[in-house]
Amino acid sequence: MTGERREAARLHLDWTRCEARGACLELLEGTLVGDEDGFPLAVGRPPGQRTDVPIAREEVAAAREAVGACPRLALQLLRPRRGRAGDA
Repeated sequence: MTGERREAARLHLDWTRCEARGACLELLEGTLVGDEDGFPLAVGRPPGQRTDVPIAREEVAAAREAVGACPRLALQLLRPRRGRAGDA
């Protein structure tokens, strides 16, 4: 997985709601990893860019499932960002 993949959606992580139960980590293995306490982190993203995770087209169904599986409603599936200055 690289930063060159086409973004179909963004998964927003609200850590104020998250209780690190891990459903999203199982459903989005390779996109999210758990930190030392089990909270989700975006793979390959710098610390300041870990709340909005790019989701590839082939991951959208799993991301929707993760949103529905989160008991604390800590996840939202958002439209992709398009045409912003500085986006790679």
